[in-house]
Amino acid sequence: MMSGRLPVYFVSHGGGPWPWIKHKFGSGTTFDALEASLQFMASEVSGSAKAILMVTGHWEAPDFSISSALQPGMLYDYRGFPPETYEIQYPAPGSPALAVRAQQLLLDGGVPSQLDDVRGYDHGTYTVMYPMFPSANVPVLQVSVRLDLDPLAHLKAGRALAPLRDEGVVIIGSGLSFHNLGLRGPDAKAPSAEFDAWLNNTLTAQSSQERWKLLTEWDQAPSARLAHPRADHLLPLMVATGAAGDDVAECIYHEDDFFDHWTVSSFRFGHAH
Repeated sequence: MMSGRLPVYFVSHGGGPWPWIKHKFGSGTTFDALEASLQFMASEVSGSAKAILMVTGHWEAPDFSISSALQPGMLYDYRGFPPETYEIQYPAPGSPALAVRAQQLLLDGGVPSQLDDVRGYDHGTYTVMYPMFPSANVPVLQVSVRLDLDPLAHLKAGRALAPLRDEGVVIIGSGLSFHNLGLRGPDAKAPSAEFDAWLNNTLTAQSSQERWKLLTEWDQAPSARLAHPRADHLLPLMVATGAAGDDVAECIYHEDDFFDHWTVSSFRFGHAH
């Protein structure tokens, strides 16, 4: 591994604006473990991270799009939460220069992309960033997934963006390892556990070549389409895996009863220095 190369992460980002309402659920909840895992990630890269590149499953575009505003606004892309959660601010700066750099890497890698100076932060970004960096002092570059949901395209995009890891940029894929809002309760327990076991094995126990192959065929995995009726929340993992190269993966967060009987996980590729 190159000296100074930063790790890559895939995080299961939780639901809605949870960091701002977790007190409503009391202590000892799912959110405590999720929050602790994000704080642990921050401790690993604190002092080394010049910026965060956040691939969010809540932004879909025809081509990979990159937020390029100097000070992105806020998108409250959730429904049914308390009024105060529609006034949340996470005022981290953007990085127009880094956006141009990321776009050039994608284009050089044969991956069509575009800049977007209007798009604000969505909750796939700020629910991860707030527990990690509550002072909002680390610049954030937000990247979309692609509307066609093609896993190979996202793996290739990650591979193209990998040089940023040597430039002080932490690449994070923000989604959920299980994302079927229509499947909750006891009926969700078996399929989410089954898919999660496959995902853990694929990422942590296979060669980088094999995990790449398996991820391109993810919909053949056990309970795959029960876990992800659409791939939008899984595709940030593809970008992270592409950026990881040959780095070993480790599960850094795992719960067997998240939300309502969901099994979910987060992963780190490579090591902090």
